[in-house]
Amino acid sequence: MSDEKSAPARPPVRRGPGGSGPFGGTGMPAEKSKSFGPSAKRLVGRLRPERMLIGVVALLAVISVTLSVLGPKMLGTATNIIFAGILSKQVPAGQTQEQVIEGLRASGNNAQADLLGGVTLTPGSGIDFPQLGTVLLMVLAIYVFASVFGWAQAYLLNGVVQRTVFRLRADVEDKMNRLPLGYFDRMPRGELLSRVTNDIDNVSQSLQQSLSQIMTSLLTVIGVITMMFVISPLLALIALVTIPLTLLITAVVAKRSQKLFVAQWKHTGTLNARIEESYSGHALVKVFGRHREINEVFRQKNEELYRASFGAQFVSGIIMPAMMFVGNLVYVAIAVVGGLMVASGSLSLGDVQAFIQYARQFTQPLTQLGSMANILQSGVASAERVFELLDADDQTPDAVPAKTPAGSAGRLVFENVSFRYSPDQPLIDDLSLVALPGQTVAIVGPTGAGKTTLVNLIMRFYELDAGRITLDGTDIAAMTRDDLRGRTGMVLQDTWLFGGTIRDNIAYGRPSASEEEILAAAQATYVDRFVHSLPAGYDTVLNDEADNVSAGEKQLITIARAFLAAPSVLILDEATSSVDTRTEVLVQRAMSALRADRTSFVIAHRLSTIRDADLILVMESGRIVEQGTHESLLAAGGAYAALYNAQFAGASAD
Repeated sequence: MSDEKSAPARPPVRRGPGGSGPFGGTGMPAEKSKSFGPSAKRLVGRLRPERMLIGVVALLAVISVTLSVLGPKMLGTATNIIFAGILSKQVPAGQTQEQVIEGLRASGNNAQADLLGGVTLTPGSGIDFPQLGTVLLMVLAIYVFASVFGWAQAYLLNGVVQRTVFRLRADVEDKMNRLPLGYFDRMPRGELLSRVTNDIDNVSQSLQQSLSQIMTSLLTVIGVITMMFVISPLLALIALVTIPLTLLITAVVAKRSQKLFVAQWKHTGTLNARIEESYSGHALVKVFGRHREINEVFRQKNEELYRASFGAQFVSGIIMPAMMFVGNLVYVAIAVVGGLMVASGSLSLGDVQAFIQYARQFTQPLTQLGSMANILQSGVASAERVFELLDADDQTPDAVPAKTPAGSAGRLVFENVSFRYSPDQPLIDDLSLVALPGQTVAIVGPTGAGKTTLVNLIMRFYELDAGRITLDGTDIAAMTRDDLRGRTGMVLQDTWLFGGTIRDNIAYGRPSASEEEILAAAQATYVDRFVHSLPAGYDTVLNDEADNVSAGEKQLITIARAFLAAPSVLILDEATSSVDTRTEVLVQRAMSALRADRTSFVIAHRLSTIRDADLILVMESGRIVEQGTHESLLAAGGAYAALYNAQFAGASAD
């Protein structure tokens, strides 16, 4: 807006962390994060609409893991066939296995006898290749089907996650449209953008990586433990030592890393806010030669983000090597004890081989669960920031049932209106005025007087503390905001154009307008005069910053947009500030046509542009101290005359 950004009574508009403008403060208060448990529970709760499909995913995961768990046992059977065949070949034919074992014990070879006691022999027969081939084909089929079911599970889960994040983005977008303007005044733009882009993307990646891995890892642990107890309860107990160690390591590391992940994403938002601020004010930074200071602030914020990110990744990264170390210790213990059990004949070689594979399968998912902890913590930390946005207070809801003005004349009445941004800082108190249809009301006054606040109240960007504003006899608080703003047009000092053609930008005010109506609006506001000098005319595409047209031309396009919208109430906030003197005369004529039969509020600093206003309001400290026409106010010699004369005193002094 024109002058309220520096008004002391208004909450600071922070475009960067810690202040407004390129040279604001360099810090932002630390945010108290929610606990991990409730945030994680809330994040998982967003998967509830997909619960039926998640059930299918879980079933596919169970089948896939079950088949994978059966694989080592079948391979152990194949090992037993090979081992038994080799030993059978070395035993003379014509003897039974019992006779061979008795002969070895009789000769004092008890160790060999114990070893043969754990194997099923067919003396003199060798390896049974048909049986071995059948077992290997079964193993191949098991792993193929396990892979197919695993792929199907991952495919469906990917859809679940993407639809969940899709809904999250939609909820954030809906929330942004429900938030009051005051929220955006308080929140740095880069911080807000970081929450709706970086943090949501991180939530998506975290869910994608962790959900499938956690599900399959837990099922694998359960299946492997079952098979290990089936093979050998003793070895299974040795392997289970891993679980408490895993839980202890994960709990200790997770407690330290969660705070670091929250800090990492907070610093990411802070740095984004600083970058956005510096880039948007790049020209100002260069003009005042403050690039070194900006670079130093960036370096500090980047250093803070580096330290938080490094700490979070380093601490959480300890989990993986710690789990591998524990797994290797268990692996060694199983190999030693299992070897002794094979030698004693209490366990077959194939079962030991299968158990070692299960031990690897057992420690691997535990290690994966540990490594998923840092990903999950990072995702939950980002989810907390998104939930803070979703939990922000909405603007007051529209009245139900809403009222609609009977006509569209544009009679606007302020009745004892009071408003303040902060309870302890008065701004507008007991203000009353009447703006008649077709009347042009100019609002002037020093910076911070409340001029832009007045039009913000008309648009219901802020709600009144007391009093009421009526439009054609209807309280605007009883109207829907869409209805109110549909009857109101605004042309601001800060032009806003989107990336699209000039035609599209003009038609933004009324998308249903015909080509003839768009051209008529462009001609009435003198846009047509410069459009034909552009390569593509009305089809010229404006870039993201709209810097391929001049500032004055941008202002004319926004005026044409308001002209096309044909509102009942028109608000012009320094609408000609970027237009040259000759064009200003033309625009003033267009404004006279635009204001015809409409109630118009004009905020102006150049008092020469409002001489023809039907009513001029002079505001000081939120109060109307004078009102009248240009001539009557000059004749009165009061505040307006002082403002008017002050504009020419500088030139006279020079």
